[in-house]
Parts: sequence; C-alpha cells; structure tokens
Amino acid sequence: MLWLTALLLVPVWGCAAPAKAPDGAAGEIGRTLDRRAAAILARDERAYLAVLDPSAPAARAAGRREFRDLAEVPLGSWEYRPTDVERSGQRATVHAELRYGLAGLDRAPVSAPRTLELTERAGRWYVSADRPAEGGAQQLWEQGAVRAVRGARSLVLGVGQDDARLRAIAATADRAVPAVDGAWPGPWARRAVLLVPGSPEAMARLLGASAAGYRGIAAVTTGIATGNTASGAAPADRVVVNPEAYRDLSGFGQEIVLTHETTHVATRTATSAATPVWLSEGFADWAAYRGTDRTAGQIAPELRRAVRAGDVPAVLPSDEDFAFGAGADRLARAYESGWLACELIAERWGARRLTDFYRAVGAHAGREGAVEKALHDVLATTPEDFTARWRAYARQRLG
Repeated sequence: MLWLTALLLVPVWGCAAPAKAPDGAAGEIGRTLDRRAAAILARDERAYLAVLDPSAPAARAAGRREFRDLAEVPLGSWEYRPTDVERSGQRATVHAELRYGLAGLDRAPVSAPRTLELTERAGRWYVSADRPAEGGAQQLWEQGAVRAVRGARSLVLGVGQDDARLRAIAATADRAVPAVDGAWPGPWARRAVLLVPGSPEAMARLLGASAAGYRGIAAVTTGIATGNTASGAAPADRVVVNPEAYRDLSGFGQEIVLTHETTHVATRTATSAATPVWLSEGFADWAAYRGTDRTAGQIAPELRRAVRAGDVPAVLPSDEDFAFGAGADRLARAYESGWLACELIAERWGARRLTDFYRAVGAHAGREGAVEKALHDVLATTPEDFTARWRAYARQRLG
C-alpha cells in the first residue's frame, strides 16, 4: 500500500504544532503505560484503574468494562512501545505500538497501532483515552466480553456467540491443523487462533476495513507476509470468522474454509512480497481439498464452465484477479486456476516439489523473476512450458 502525504505550508502566525514532550515527561508517560500493561498482565483491576484519569468518569467506566471484557483472553505478554509523544500543557497524545501475545500460542506478538491520551494531575500522568490509531483496527475485546474455548489444537475467542457454536468451530479447527500439517512439512505453530466477532460489521472493524468487502467471505487470515525466517517466528496470525457467511456453509464447506485459512498460518514465514496470489491462494486450496473425494469439476466449477465453453485462460491469474471487486465469477476462476496450477505441480512433480517451489518463490528478493527462477531451479521448466502444461491440464481435468 502506498501512503501519500500532503504537506500544507501555513503562515508563521498560524497555530503552533504541539511540542514534543520533554524527556522527563516522556519518561513519566512511559512509566504510566508500563504500569497499565503490568496491571493487565497481572489481572489487577485495582492497579489498572489507578492509572486511569480520576477526573474522567466516562473513561474510567469504559476502561473498567474493557478490562473485564479481557478476562478470558490468555495473555502471555502486553506492552506499549511509544513511537511519538506530543504534549500540550497538561495533556499529551501518545502514538504507540501495542504488542501482545497469547500464552503458549504466539511465537511472536501481535502489533497494533494505538493512540492514547494522557492527562497530568498533581505531577502524575493518567490515561484518559486509548483507541485504535487512525486507520487502525479494533481489538476483539473492544467489541464486548470475550468468551474463550480451547480445542486440542486451537483457541477460539468469540464475542456475542454461544459456547456451543464456539466449541463447534474449535472442533473444525482441530481437524484442520493435522490436514495442513500433512500438506506443509517443516516448522510452524501447529495451532490455530480464531476470532469470532458478533457480526460482519464487527468483523470488518477487526480488519480495519469496509464491511461490504467481506460480507460474503466466510473467514480471512490476518498477518504480515515476512518471507523465510530461520526461527519460523512470524507475527502472530489470527483467523477471523465471518459469523453469518460461515454459518451458511455446509459442514464440509466449513472444514475447507478453516483448512484453507490455517494453511495461510502455516505458510506465513515462507510467504513474501515475491509470492503471487495465485500461488498462496492456490496452495491453500490445494491443502484444503487434498485427501477429499471432490472431483476437479466440483472444486473448480467456474473454470470448468469456461474450459467447456472453449475459453481456457491464456495465462495464470494476476493479483488483480483476486480483488473482491473483480466480480464473483472472475474471483472464483482465479482461485480455481491457482488450485489447478498447484494440483498440476503436485501430480506431475510431486507434493514435496510443490512445497519446495512455494518456499523458493517466497525466498526470492522480489516479485520480478521469482516464479521464473523457482520454475527453473525446482521444476526444471520455464514459464512458457509451465503455462502450456497448465492449460492442457485444464482441458484434461475439466473439459
């Protein structure tokens, strides 16, 4: 994503920008945030309330409610890392990264940008507001009391959901994890953390996005594509479930969705900016359908329709073909084309070569040349040859 910044020149008699906080104030503010974090980790409500502005009853009530809504979240770490402190008299605005992890689940913390307002009273600084930074996403506990259900290989955190539904989602996630493990050799957490908000609109707020773009999407995985790391410690992933779209799926459909999303969790450290979407999404679908009794036509109905109409795609889908605004048919064909490409590699070269190919693409320095080099190094072929094979395979499997 490109960020464009507009600079406005103002006359010297205009309003002055807030001053950066002096070192002493910044230090006191930092210690206040440290006390807030320690209170949350220790589940010490009294200590938590002690750093809230005593002259802001609404903020204290909201803080008490949020503290209690966090009660079932199994936190292993919580800290604020200020990136900027602006002070104006007895008030300060802090831009910070909230970094938190779930005990026994996250190898690396979630990082969320926050904006905190603090007020100085009698020489002490108190928190008077804490909200997502501009353009940032809500956290689940900001939407209500979180219920936690642990599966054998999963943790499901929900708001506005009954326990029976959360247990059913955990059971499906528990089946997804070994299915992914069979498709993706190598180190990964082998656990899934799922968030189930109360509505599609609440889901969108967790993603910092518009609800319209996710209304028909049953689940998405949050996370940052970081490329290969020696430790496998990618920033923590969360599978965010759309409660309405997921509910409308069959049991089989729910298993496919959660296996697909869990595959993204497993492959995160091998996925980078060099990885085309057809490969990341195609591999996730390949892992999800692998071992099922579904035929190629059942897995790829839109692509089959195109092939039978004599409209075999000339090239593999572009990243733009996967945009939610691309249209349902085009989007379905893109996913199905990616799946078929991965199925071809697994059938022609073997499943291990498919994972080797995925890793080789993600390990490349950038998008340009990544697929071409991996095709040469891992599969001993060229983009032209692979595309021709893929088109022939489409006719063979779907014609």
